[in-house]
Amino acid sequence: MAMNGELLDFKDIFQESRGAMLDGRLQILSEKFVFKNNKTGKIDTIANSDVSGIVWRRVARDNELKLTLKNGHIFKFDGFKDKEFERINSFVKSRYGMEVEQQELSGKGWNWGSVDFQGYEMQFDVGSKLSFEIPLSNVSQCTQSKDEVALEFHQNDDSELSLMEMRFYIPPSQDDSVDKVKEFHESVMAKADVLQVKGNAICIFQDLQCLTPRGRYDIRMYPKFIQLHGKTFDYKITYTSILRLFLLPHKDQRQIFFVVSLDPPLKQGQTRYHFLILLFYKEDDLFAELTLSDEEIEERFDGKLQKTMSGPMYEVVSRVVKHLVQRKITVPGSYKGVGGVQSITCTYKASSGFLYPLERGFMYVHKPPVHIRFDEIATVNFARGTTKINRSFDFEVETRSKGNYVFSNIERDQYAALYDFVSNKKLKIKNIGKGGINYDTMQESDDDDVHDPYMERMKQEAAARDEEDNDDDEESEDEDFQPTEQNENDVAEEFDSDAESSEEDESGKEEEDSEEEQRPKKRPKEKKVVKERAPKETGSRKRKAKKDPNAPKRPPSAYLQWLNDNRAKLKHENPGISITELSKLAGQQWSKVDRSVKEKYEQKYRKAKEVYEVSMREYKQSGGASTTSPPVKKSKSKPSSQNTGKVTTNTTPTKYKSKEFITESDSLSSSDSEEETKPKSSSKKAPPSPQADSEEESEAEQTPASSSEEEDEDDDSD
Repeated sequence: MAMNGELLDFKDIFQESRGAMLDGRLQILSEKFVFKNNKTGKIDTIANSDVSGIVWRRVARDNELKLTLKNGHIFKFDGFKDKEFERINSFVKSRYGMEVEQQELSGKGWNWGSVDFQGYEMQFDVGSKLSFEIPLSNVSQCTQSKDEVALEFHQNDDSELSLMEMRFYIPPSQDDSVDKVKEFHESVMAKADVLQVKGNAICIFQDLQCLTPRGRYDIRMYPKFIQLHGKTFDYKITYTSILRLFLLPHKDQRQIFFVVSLDPPLKQGQTRYHFLILLFYKEDDLFAELTLSDEEIEERFDGKLQKTMSGPMYEVVSRVVKHLVQRKITVPGSYKGVGGVQSITCTYKASSGFLYPLERGFMYVHKPPVHIRFDEIATVNFARGTTKINRSFDFEVETRSKGNYVFSNIERDQYAALYDFVSNKKLKIKNIGKGGINYDTMQESDDDDVHDPYMERMKQEAAARDEEDNDDDEESEDEDFQPTEQNENDVAEEFDSDAESSEEDESGKEEEDSEEEQRPKKRPKEKKVVKERAPKETGSRKRKAKKDPNAPKRPPSAYLQWLNDNRAKLKHENPGISITELSKLAGQQWSKVDRSVKEKYEQKYRKAKEVYEVSMREYKQSGGASTTSPPVKKSKSKPSSQNTGKVTTNTTPTKYKSKEFITESDSLSSSDSEEETKPKSSSKKAPPSPQADSEEESEAEQTPASSSEEEDEDDDSD
């Protein structure tokens, strides 16, 4: 508690309202009492001239200060310590000129006594002392029977246990002309918070679209409450339960959100609606008529409302609600994002919506709606998005009550405006200088540096294909073709020009075996696993012709010429705008450009096009277009399985021919030689003759070694 000559300030004080103890802060000034609710931010002000009595008494929770007003309303504040009585009493006595009365409650525990109605409160006395009292504003329903009255109370959502019903037995009177049960019931109903539809509604709005609760409702405005009548449910909202009104434009500039903040909320089963959200379209008009007389309208609304009103639907509805509820309407303030939009598209709890930075808080619509005041915010935090592609960020808000709100998937272009707004409101930014998100990083990061997993996978597959192609080119032997011992001789006959008869092969067999025993054995090559891939479609795509760099340049269109002249102006009017948003904005403004201005740019384009056509014609006549031709991709040829094997090269390739290429004349002339050279069927390969070995050595000196032979030499050296 703080105390000076003009102020008593008490923190952690509880106000009793509808059976709930609301945590807040109480200030006792020289002219008034001020209580601010920590949860809702609602401020109750009581002028000292309206106070008729002040009572101090001991209750279950410390001490209670009760204020009784001249109009019968009662305010109770709990949480005072014993030592604070003297300070409050002296301050009230000196400033208000009245004594603080100390009251003692009855502790007998009896359940019979007398009832007294004082203003908006019912007191139950046991003997000469007060036992308990019931604020009639907490009563939601009152029913009577033959000799008893039942009171039902509003449910308290903030408490684990709530008193829902109380019954009073009233003994019959000795005088038959007096009905005490009826008198008790009428006294309760006169001050109870029971919403009864009596008379005609002041104004009716039919078939309005409501987002929360969802559906279409007829809204009827009564003197003390609002009734929502739908096809399935009906709701009643007292004017005293309305805290704030918001009028928020949609991002598309075609729709309007009208948000009504409620405390206590609307109830439907176990569901609670803390906000009533209506959606209007700007082009929809409405005609409304009030059922009040001109004198009543003038006296009650001081000329701010008329008997008949017409205009855009959102203006008429918000205007009527504003003056009946007597609350101000909050609209977006100074914040403007990219393109001048006053909202931020984001995601909250897996639902997409809009975040509105207001002058005194943040408002998110619409599912679920959230309102965060600046005075309850502890810190804010800018965090990188959870996606791998760094094109968005998260905005985190932490409240003093340890609540945490995360608005994710905010576009990177909105960072600068939101950061400046938070800084100007002097909110504490949590991650400045602690390795968090950086303003310069968000602004200077380029899309080219962004890691794209799909592109990375495509590059890896392309590299693997190139490696396979290179391996196929380097290998001279096809591992899939492995001739058996029975057809090795046929292969040697077909490809070896020095193939001899089987007798000569058998004669040199022993020499070859002895040489092979002296040579070190080669290590067997591991068979390479080649991935199967779909065959490439040839001719399915047309090859794009290479652009001629020497050809005349095509002139820009009229729109591009206008954009080049106005690009600097658009960037200056919209600082921080991205290239995509700039293109959209330029397209919108080009469609609104005057026809005479467009004609000027069209004439420039036609003149430039004529010059281009003449230059292109001269260029083609001079043969410039034919000098360049698109490059032709060389196709890689792989050796077929029939032509594989180790083949000895010869300097005179026309000396011997394969069977497929021998003509009829060649077969007649070389029939004798074929019979001599044709080997007999043998299961072993015939060794070459000494003459063939000498010819092979001479040819090897003149011909460079193939890749397969080089690999064999490397293996031998190993």
